[in-house]
Amino acid sequence: MIPPFLTIAELEEHARRILAPSHFSYYYSGAEDEVTLQRNKDAFQKLLMRPRMLVNIKNVDTATTLLGQRISTPVCVAPTSAHSMAHRDGEKATAKACAELQTCFCLSTYSNYSIEQVAGATQQSNPLNWFQLYVERDRSITESLVRKCEKHGFKAIVLTVDRQKLGRRLGDLRLGGFQVPDHLPLGNFKDGLSTFGNDIDPTLDWSAISWLKQITHLPLVVKGILRGDDAVRAAEAGADAIWVSNHGARQLDTCPAPIEALPEIVTSCRGRNVEIYVDGGIRHGTDVFKALALGARAVFVGRPAIWGLAYKGQDGVKQVLSQLTSDLQLSMALSGCTSVDTITKDYVAAAEDYSFSKTLARL
Repeated sequence: MIPPFLTIAELEEHARRILAPSHFSYYYSGAEDEVTLQRNKDAFQKLLMRPRMLVNIKNVDTATTLLGQRISTPVCVAPTSAHSMAHRDGEKATAKACAELQTCFCLSTYSNYSIEQVAGATQQSNPLNWFQLYVERDRSITESLVRKCEKHGFKAIVLTVDRQKLGRRLGDLRLGGFQVPDHLPLGNFKDGLSTFGNDIDPTLDWSAISWLKQITHLPLVVKGILRGDDAVRAAEAGADAIWVSNHGARQLDTCPAPIEALPEIVTSCRGRNVEIYVDGGIRHGTDVFKALALGARAVFVGRPAIWGLAYKGQDGVKQVLSQLTSDLQLSMALSGCTSVDTITKDYVAAAEDYSFSKTLARL
């Protein structure tokens, strides 16, 4: 039987049809003219695959580790707010899909289901749950969230550093501005956090990393880095991992795609004991392969998980992650790689390197 949706693009169009316009716009929109939103996807096409032939590919393994924790696939789920706008089971469904597939789920500060509820929904599955953290003006609120993560078995804190002010998202503004629906409160805040992000500390600086390292034993991932020098500063401040991201192109338009920024950050962090992850524009197994080839340890997807959630809840998210993983496995096999550790930059090349003006000049 042919599945109803063969690609993530098809799932996206399905979500566009079935979700309330304001909800779809919130999930989909990028900043300003959405130049970077498109660039996030297009940048992968600027890289070509360079497969090796006659390699024994009987066994192809996608397993890897994140901060010492084993995962079956380097395809993980990025934090996205308010999953219950896509499906009534919200983050519980997304987290359960990740746990079932033995991969990482990162819960947003602004989730509909709370830290406790997500932990409860996945407690039978030995989950790898992380928590994405915004630092509030009132640091006691932030610290209380960290304490809940420690209590309920979350394995890492992901500090978002690119959201001190909200980007200008025209899609939301054209619909009157986004508001969290009254019947879908944000679970990590007693009052549902009616201000929805307006209490993020605008004075946040590098000292926040050392402060968090002082108050928790959990590993700290710094998310939202696009420059090599910032990656070095984060590592020197105590970060255990760097997450290359432009916030899904929702903050500052015309900045680089994360996959474009990745090589600079990998080079800058060489010799430092930090893992590097990337998100943004990942829609195919070849995209995952290219990110790993350029030095990422894992990739995170946000919108694709939401489109799967809107389609069929937990099973829909599982379908998206399984599809990306099987596509990655096929890309590995066809490229002559039998494990993610064998994927190196030698397997990709800039498309411009294969322009006739360059290839003919080398003859």
